Amino acid sequence: MRLGASIVGDLRKVLADEVRAGERAAMSAIRAETEQVKADLRQQVTTAFSGNARGIANAWRSMVFPRTGQSLRPAGLVFTKVPNVIDAFERGALIRAKGGGKFLAIPTGFNAARGRRGRGEKGMRLTPAQMVASGQAFLRPFKSGRGFVWCLPLRQGEQTGRRRRTRLVAGGVTEVGTANRKGREAWARGLLEQGMVPMFLLLPQVKLAKRLDVRGAAERGLRRLPARFVAAWERESGRTA
Repeated sequence: MRLGASIVGDLRKVLADEVRAGERAAMSAIRAETEQVKADLRQQVTTAFSGNARGIANAWRSMVFPRTGQSLRPAGLVFTKVPNVIDAFERGALIRAKGGGKFLAIPTGFNAARGRRGRGEKGMRLTPAQMVASGQAFLRPFKSGRGFVWCLPLRQGEQTGRRRRTRLVAGGVTEVGTANRKGREAWARGLLEQGMVPMFLLLPQVKLAKRLDVRGAAERGLRRLPARFVAAWERESGRTA
């Protein structure tokens, strides 16, 4: 028995078309998987920190190379604009004071720029240096003995506005608790009776909980990529599985 074979059509054109289909498929697969990994990492952050970490979640960005044109060897990059924050919560880092200091000074919500429940502004009302300079700051030890609450004495300021709301002044230096909230007056009076406001927590070290798994997201993306590439190539070349 003798068998014969011949090529129908232009072989060079068939191969060139297949290469172009492969390039489009590779780019499509890498682009889709890069977006998926970025979405997974953003979801990790919002799940771990709730709605308070939208900025950290959105700091995850992605790029696909080449930036223009097609390639059989594309690459996807997912990166964050806050690598130190992500690294700390992926490792469960242990944070200590810098420069031989004994304590970390962690600002409380009362020391936030817009009060106990304020949002939208960054920064602190008072820095540790300003606390010292005020000459009125004092310490209250934790019951556990592991650290201190760094406080300022609290007094009532002048009532202003139509509602004559109680103003709270810490150490004669800064006003606190100015954010609008339900039951604010009762809350303010209770704080006045306490006579002080906690501005910082002083701790020798803080152990962060491990909340993120960046490596796991990347590995899951790599496992998904081959099947995504094959499906894209079949689609681009007009074949079916």
